[in-house]
Amino acid sequence: MEKTDFRRDILPLKDKIYRLALRITNISEEAEDIVQDTMLKVWSMRTQWKTLKSVEAWCMTVARNLALDRTGAASAENTGITEDLQIASAASSPHDELERKEGLDIVMKLVDRLPEKQKTALHLRDVEGKTYKEIAEIMQMSEENVKTNIFRARQKIKENYLKIMNYGL
Repeated sequence: MEKTDFRRDILPLKDKIYRLALRITNISEEAEDIVQDTMLKVWSMRTQWKTLKSVEAWCMTVARNLALDRTGAASAENTGITEDLQIASAASSPHDELERKEGLDIVMKLVDRLPEKQKTALHLRDVEGKTYKEIAEIMQMSEENVKTNIFRARQKIKENYLKIMNYGL
């Protein structure tokens, strides 16, 4: 394995760290501060880089812990996916586009109601594209626990979405 380089291996993680911090804190300025604090902490611990299995997982763990510390509770509210992360629509009419947008808004509100562990695991898996193993390292839990949290989050979202669509709540 080659030597870890801050510019090559760690600095490019700042956008992922920002998205995770924003997801936890719900405040853009706080998320930016957490990215900065994470980079400082990672740099100050550079002597330990060679002992890490995954520098990325370690950086994400540091960022998550800093974000949770800043919010003052592990049950922090998370922000919805921002517009720049939304998928561009291929709707054929304004009506289709409106339905898609309303459906996405409902899903984002349902995601925001999930417990912190489920939201974070779901974000890391579906937005960041992390593997279960990477998520387990970042969240400091077993892979089975990660899978369970993601499954429950998706089930809860689906269940509540169907209730809303069927009953118009």
